[in-house]
Amino acid sequence: MRIIAEDTLALIVDFQERLVPAINNQEMLLHNTEILIKGLRALKVPMLVTQQYTKGIGMTVPVLADAIGEEFNYLDKITFSCAEDRAIYQKIKESGKGNIIICGIEAHICVLQTVVDLKAKGFNVILVEDCVGSRKESDRQVGIKRALQEGAVPTSYESILFELARVARTDVFKEISKLIK
Repeated sequence: MRIIAEDTLALIVDFQERLVPAINNQEMLLHNTEILIKGLRALKVPMLVTQQYTKGIGMTVPVLADAIGEEFNYLDKITFSCAEDRAIYQKIKESGKGNIIICGIEAHICVLQTVVDLKAKGFNVILVEDCVGSRKESDRQVGIKRALQEGAVPTSYESILFELARVARTDVFKEISKLIK
């Protein structure tokens, strides 16, 4: 099944100031996710950004908020699953998109529960494996494994960006190529 940009929404889950420093391999995770976000912007894929209990865990880290740009706006939640938060789920439904790209932290908690719930609601969920993290690598692996067992489509940031771009020699392709290099 092809993933088409026009039918895709991205969910950027809980990359927050007090959580990111505890995440395993955080530098690579932020680097990969920044490229993913900039590529999605070039492709004009809409994004929703969530924050878990912002008052206690803080705002989205500046590098990712800056990558999102002036459209940056977050949706606060206290549920682990984005799909169990009424306001967030309403935004997902209102988007009219069938494909949901997910990246975020933590892979075995909020990301996983969101995958499970969105799959149960009939969405095609695409898990960007090199853009999800947990405090422990073993938890990250468990989260990814379970998400795939639940039916998420595995991908990497580079793979999904080029799949969404579809054609070489376009301005979008050139922009994505510069990001990847």
